[in-house]
Amino acid sequence: MDNIKIMVNGLPGNMASNVAGHALADSRFELISQSLTGPEITETEMTIDSVSISLIQPQNRDQAISEIMEKEGAFLSVDFSLPPAVNSNAEFYCKHGLPFVMGTTGGDRQLLEDTVLASSISAVIAPNMAKQIVGFQAMMEYAAKTFPDLFKGYSLEIKESHQKGKADTSGTAKAMVRYFNSLGLPFTQEEINKERDPEIQKDVLGIPEEYLSGHGWHTYSFDSNDKTVHFEFTHNVNGRDVYAMGTLDALIYLAKKVQEGVQGKVFTMIDVLKGGA
Repeated sequence: MDNIKIMVNGLPGNMASNVAGHALADSRFELISQSLTGPEITETEMTIDSVSISLIQPQNRDQAISEIMEKEGAFLSVDFSLPPAVNSNAEFYCKHGLPFVMGTTGGDRQLLEDTVLASSISAVIAPNMAKQIVGFQAMMEYAAKTFPDLFKGYSLEIKESHQKGKADTSGTAKAMVRYFNSLGLPFTQEEINKERDPEIQKDVLGIPEEYLSGHGWHTYSFDSNDKTVHFEFTHNVNGRDVYAMGTLDALIYLAKKVQEGVQGKVFTMIDVLKGGA
């Protein structure tokens, strides 16, 4: 397979910057030197590893994308923008025939999928791009289907901590709720304990100071009614590299599907794992 051309949108955001940096260092990819950004961004350009990338405002993106497509030919898009932009960005990609990987959480997720299904493109959409965490979720899904109500009568607590700038509740934590419901644990997404205070994260949770600006710590705790039995699952991620590497795997998987001519299909990171990317 030739080098995969990609456009990383959401710069200068931290996750988009991390993915772009990894792509620049990976010979399998060719990074397009433009990025769609949000209306809140005042910069017109940024530099990643000495590569200058132009930032395109929403009001200019239709004209800009036409020029980019004419110059670059076929390419894949990566979206790490903000939750309010999820659905409008997906509509934009579908309108212009741009297969994409969506790592942004939030938005109307059903509308997001429906938009792709009704289009001529395919996409990988996942609330979490870390393959190992996705694998853990798959194990929990298996347990939920195979042993329904296994933890009936137990109470559940979900705690998640992310950097202060992450506005929404973790998409991974929200996705886990339905598995726990099937295991007999009554719980709603609104009950998730979301921590964004750096002082509490450092002094109470013990998160290393150098990762306060980029981390994802999750703990799922079950207790029997009489408190004599306790189960706890934890996955703590410091930094963003694991998500970036998973995103690159998702791009390779999507590139294969595009090459096969697959259209109007939504893939998940489980598909990426099964596909051996």
